[in-house]
Amino acid sequence: MSATWRDDKFHDECGLFGIWNHPEAANVTYLGLYALQHRGQESAGIAATDGHNFHTEKAMGWVADVFHPERLRRLPGHRAMGHVRYSTAGSSSLRNAQPITATTARGPIAIAHNGNLTNADALRKAMEADGAIFQSNSDTEVILHLLARAPAGPLEEQIPYVLGKVKGAYSVLILTPEALYAVRDPNGFRPLTLGRLADSWIVASETCALDLMEAKPERDVEPGELVVISDAGLRSIRAFPPAERLQCVFEYVYFARPDSVLWGRNVHTTRKELGRQLAREHPAEADIVIPVPDSGTSAALGYSEESGTPFELGLIRNHYVGRTFIEPKQGIRHFGVKVKLNPMREMLEGRRVVVVDDSIVRGTTSRKIVKMIRGAGARTVHVRISSPPIQWPCYYGIDTPTRKELIGASHSIEEICRYLGADSLGYLSLDGMLKATGSDPAHFCHACFTGAYRVGIEAEPTPQLRLFDS
Repeated sequence: MSATWRDDKFHDECGLFGIWNHPEAANVTYLGLYALQHRGQESAGIAATDGHNFHTEKAMGWVADVFHPERLRRLPGHRAMGHVRYSTAGSSSLRNAQPITATTARGPIAIAHNGNLTNADALRKAMEADGAIFQSNSDTEVILHLLARAPAGPLEEQIPYVLGKVKGAYSVLILTPEALYAVRDPNGFRPLTLGRLADSWIVASETCALDLMEAKPERDVEPGELVVISDAGLRSIRAFPPAERLQCVFEYVYFARPDSVLWGRNVHTTRKELGRQLAREHPAEADIVIPVPDSGTSAALGYSEESGTPFELGLIRNHYVGRTFIEPKQGIRHFGVKVKLNPMREMLEGRRVVVVDDSIVRGTTSRKIVKMIRGAGARTVHVRISSPPIQWPCYYGIDTPTRKELIGASHSIEEICRYLGADSLGYLSLDGMLKATGSDPAHFCHACFTGAYRVGIEAEPTPQLRLFDS
């Protein structure tokens, strides 16, 4: 029997990488996407240009599987951009892979996007009624169609005009033979950073993509800023007036790689502080602190240091689990979780255990993990979560279930604790989480915890998954 592994987590939809003026632009983009693989595992794509011809390669699968040497040789040129996309349920389709390319009156263009447009359906329906034909279900193609219909003029003027019509979260890269454009929405939901590699400019979703090729981080692309990179150099354009800054706090909690610097602060350091604050708010009588790897590791280290309780690796993760695997006909309890995580009896037996994770979404995986830890002989199991209860879906670029599927939206903490089979359950408070970021709490979006959607969504928001249904 074939089974599909899908962990019970929120997932960021996409990762972006672009480079200008490098003799191996496609190869460097491949490496950048490799570093951003955690932001998307369904498909990968690269568009490259030599200033005249335009070439695009994309396919379903991980970066290392999609881009072999022969495929990279089909991407000549000194300018390139790439995209990795997260797999959402029922959406495994090449037509939704990015970058999306088109031939326009101004020449070829490629576009890639990280985020979610909350009014994409309304815009799509209006353009379809006017004769537009869409090739994918992605809201990125909505931006492309809007560009094709924009008034004549320089692209650096058309981009603000078009993006002024959309609502929601977006970090966008656009490549033409003449320039590479990078823009963030006025609220700055999704990260985007600038770097230098000798005479080359790089734009990437996270700084970890710069580290791999020893590029130097320069600064973030600012919210509402349009960066234009060409042979003339880099220009910054204030595309939109200042708006409320709403950085996604879940980037710190889970999405970003621990070695990235996000909005001026190292992610691992921030997650350790989340764990420290969690220990202050929810201490426990315990012998060891263990993480749910890998997402809970940094917070568990912080919890251990603050509480003085020794840190141990009680759960070992198999990093080579694919999307599917064959289950024996003789069924195995909690098979899907056991394929990925294995409890170490030597560390757990007879001990009082604090297990730290970053979040609980539906609770199904957490319940199985608690049972596995008890099955390995733990005396008590105290679950600690380095974020508040998730009670609302996200409409700003995260793959989330509907609200009725979120256990935190329909059950009290005591009820969730009983469902998990834990001896105690403690969530980090909203104030504690925001304090641990070391930044102004007002600069973060926390709608998934509070329901405070501070950027407009449709009266009856379409679930994000529908944008990517095949």
